[in-house]
Amino acid sequence: MRPRIAMPADTLTEATNIINERNADFTPRMAVNAVLKSGGLPVILPNSAPENVADYLDSFDGVLFLGGFDVDPTFYNEEPDMNLGQTYIPRDEFEIELVKQAVAAGKSIFGICRGMQVINVALGGTLYQDLSEDPTAKLKHAQTAPGNLPTHHVTVEKNSRLYKIMGERPYVNSRHHEAVKLVAPSLNVVARSDDQVVEAVESKVNNQILAVQWHPENMYKHAVAMQDLFRDFIQRSGAAALAKTAAPQLKVVK
Repeated sequence: MRPRIAMPADTLTEATNIINERNADFTPRMAVNAVLKSGGLPVILPNSAPENVADYLDSFDGVLFLGGFDVDPTFYNEEPDMNLGQTYIPRDEFEIELVKQAVAAGKSIFGICRGMQVINVALGGTLYQDLSEDPTAKLKHAQTAPGNLPTHHVTVEKNSRLYKIMGERPYVNSRHHEAVKLVAPSLNVVARSDDQVVEAVESKVNNQILAVQWHPENMYKHAVAMQDLFRDFIQRSGAAALAKTAAPQLKVVK
C-alpha cells in the first residue's frame, strides 16, 4: 500500500466564480501531483476544529504542510506588525495542533513555505512577520519571475539530510515575506540564503521533520532534486508506517 499523505487544506475566504461560497477548502493541484508522482496517496484534510485532530491520526502516514496565509503572530506571543499579511486563525489552530500530535505519533512531516513556519511556531519557535524586521535580509525573497523558475541560491549544511538530497548549493524559487526568527528547540537550521534568511530546518534527533522555505511543488517537473524532496518524504512516511506495523501490540489483560 502506498503511504497515505495528509495535506491540510487552504481556504478561499472569498467567493469565486467557480464556487459561490466563502471559506471553501482547496488544495493546490501541483502539490497533489508531486505526491502522486513520488509514490504517495494524498488525503486532503479540510479545516476543522483542533479537537478533531486525534481522530485523523490513523488515516495517514505522513503530513505535508503547504503554503498559504501568514501565521497569526499571537500564536508566538506577538502583536501584528503593520506589514503582516492576511491571516486565517482557524487554519492556524488546526495545523498547529496537527503538528504537535503528528510529532507525538511519530508521523513523518514535510513543510513547504508557510508549512515550515507553522511547524516552527507549533514547536515553540517565532517568525519575522515581515523580512523588513530582519536586519540581514537583502535579497528578493518574493520573486516576480514565474513561480516555476529559480531566483536565488541557498547554502546547505553538509551534515544534514537535505544535503544528501540536494547537495550544498541548490538554486530555488522564492515566494515569501515571513521567515523563521527563533528556531524551535527541537529543530536545526540546515540551509540559509546568502543574506542569512533561514531556508530549511530539520529535526535534531531523527529524520521525522524536513521543511523548506521555497516551493518545490512548482519546480518538481523539471528539477530532479525538487522531486527528490518529495520522494524522500514518501520514503520516510512509508518507513514510519512499517515501523508502527512492526511494533509489538500491547495486550489488554482482563
